[in-house]
Amino acid sequence: MPLVLCFNPGSNSLKFDLIETTANQPRASAGKRLLTGDIDNVGKDTTLEITRGDQPLHSEPLPAGDFDAMTTASLDALDKLDLPKPDLAGVRVVHGGSDFNAAVGIDDEVIRKIEARAELAPLHNPKSVKVIRALQQHGSALPLACTFDTAFHHTLPEVAWRYAIDYDVANRHGIRKYGFHGLSHRYQLEQFCSLSNTAIQQANIVTSHLESGSSVCAIREGRSVETSMGFTPLEGLMMGTRSGSIDPAILPYLMQHENLSSQDALQFLEKKSGLLAISGQSLDTRILRKKTDERSLLAMAMYAYRVRATMGAYLAVLGDAQAIVFGGGIGENTPEVRGPILEGLRGWGVDVDPARNTNVMAGDTLLSSPASKLAVWVIHADEGLQLAHECTQALQ
Repeated sequence: MPLVLCFNPGSNSLKFDLIETTANQPRASAGKRLLTGDIDNVGKDTTLEITRGDQPLHSEPLPAGDFDAMTTASLDALDKLDLPKPDLAGVRVVHGGSDFNAAVGIDDEVIRKIEARAELAPLHNPKSVKVIRALQQHGSALPLACTFDTAFHHTLPEVAWRYAIDYDVANRHGIRKYGFHGLSHRYQLEQFCSLSNTAIQQANIVTSHLESGSSVCAIREGRSVETSMGFTPLEGLMMGTRSGSIDPAILPYLMQHENLSSQDALQFLEKKSGLLAISGQSLDTRILRKKTDERSLLAMAMYAYRVRATMGAYLAVLGDAQAIVFGGGIGENTPEVRGPILEGLRGWGVDVDPARNTNVMAGDTLLSSPASKLAVWVIHADEGLQLAHECTQALQ
């Protein structure tokens, strides 16, 4: 049974899992997580925490360092624990561009292509490379693979991925919709098929990854055919600090009237917008759901409205769907968001008992009633298990 050490670098955090897989397991959820490690606030004095379920295994303070130093510290800590040694390591990469449609083994050419996409994912791709370099230099000689958030969306048809701008300019610069959160959307698809006894090739569903970064995906016959994130993860839904899709004329208008550089304007939309900007208090729905002030209520309503509008559009894209799936921390744990979304989809035949929506327990849950024309699921998307599954397949 291959043991996979999976690294998932965020914009300022590093998470890793040790996951037991089998050579021919049918889906990611068949894997077993043995432990999890977390390092928050990378770049500052921080703490490494390793846990097995709810049981603490290891904790140590770490001096400020970059992602390569944090990876090395994680590997050193694992070496000190009495644990089975991993057989391979996998790394999540946000942007693979048009180069990768599946997980791959890592070599110098793969690293070069990841670095070439850093301009489109500056907060993520360079950090994935630092993790990869640290793994290569550790001396453990682990086989290495990586997965790409963009890979799942390589099946988008041209009518969905092409932007209505100059054809030749777009081709020259690779300007197209790439889509993201592919690990989460693929996990939800495979788990839905397992839970509902549906063949992958017969699945027509809408999946959602609702967290600080959020996206929705339309899946026809087991293939991504539309998704809300685009050329970068800024397009699409309203998010924690990102504006999502807006009138593009707003950008030059802001630059002129607020005296902003192009980089300043982009930061305004990426870091100073979304739930944080509307509420004026927090990007975290766990906090906002407890607030009763006007702006917090508006922020939550706007977020749910945009998800509902996108899900409705994607049901129209599919034409005939079996289910919608809620995944990600907000989708799994926030009935105050799911409720308005589902209420707005009653015209599609959605029938969900409000009490059932409110009382979702841990684990994957069917929310819809037998009378509902569309099944509604909450599926706890596990990107770590998906990463391990895809990396194992890539290196077999």
